[in-house]
Amino acid sequence: MAIIKSFDPASIESICNILGETNTGLTGTQISKYLTECNIFDPQLNSTKRKKLYDALVLKQNNDRCSNNIIMFIQHVMKPSRHVQNQDWFENIRSQLNYVLSFEGFEISTNGLLKEAIKVKTFSEAEERAQSLRKSLLDRKIHPDVLAFCKAELLVDNYFHAVFEATKSIAEKIRNRTNLTCDGSELVDQAFSYKGKIPYLALNNLTTASHESEQKGFMNLLKGVFGTFRNTTAHAPKITWNVNEQDALDTLSMISLIHRKLDNAVEAKKIYEGKI
Repeated sequence: MAIIKSFDPASIESICNILGETNTGLTGTQISKYLTECNIFDPQLNSTKRKKLYDALVLKQNNDRCSNNIIMFIQHVMKPSRHVQNQDWFENIRSQLNYVLSFEGFEISTNGLLKEAIKVKTFSEAEERAQSLRKSLLDRKIHPDVLAFCKAELLVDNYFHAVFEATKSIAEKIRNRTNLTCDGSELVDQAFSYKGKIPYLALNNLTTASHESEQKGFMNLLKGVFGTFRNTTAHAPKITWNVNEQDALDTLSMISLIHRKLDNAVEAKKIYEGKI
């Protein structure tokens, strides 16, 4: 690897804050293990995870006079094979790190390796794509639950992660409406299927063939969205899928439609009890 100039200490601090975050970051044991595996000395000057990691990485960079070993450490931590049981964590941390790394002209690819990216210098540059997408979605009168995912940290490398997170919000809304705990197709079947039982949610009163067709069609739409955008690291075609702005706009518009349908869905048992 060619010598890469040192990272700004502020960037290192932000990286350590992400990786050492109390609830979502690495454990103290993991940090010590990964530092040792990367031959990075831990001066043990601080007890908190983020400060401990910051001291070790800054000391290494100062001694090396380059950021190569910091990059190596990040890649070591972000090896996808480490996170096969927690893919959501990998994508969440990757998107947060990419927001910081964009100020150094790098990003983490889905294979866990760093590559060069367009370097930003200000928050306004990092936010530019997010604001552009948000404006376009506002013009489409998009559902507010979808607008929440137009964040710069989700758009550093491409738009896929905004779509991915918005898709997860659909499942979360269904679980909140039904108190179910499953996910994906199983969640859709349990929430909307009425084969031999009253479904939790219904788009209509389910009294005609057309009503039944609408309910079934909505179930298929949900399963299609989940199948396309969930479990993104499970299949190679999705790992390399680059979503452009137009694709993101169209897909988020569809997710907006789904949210409106869910908002208007009723508890099916009330229909059968004659309360609606």
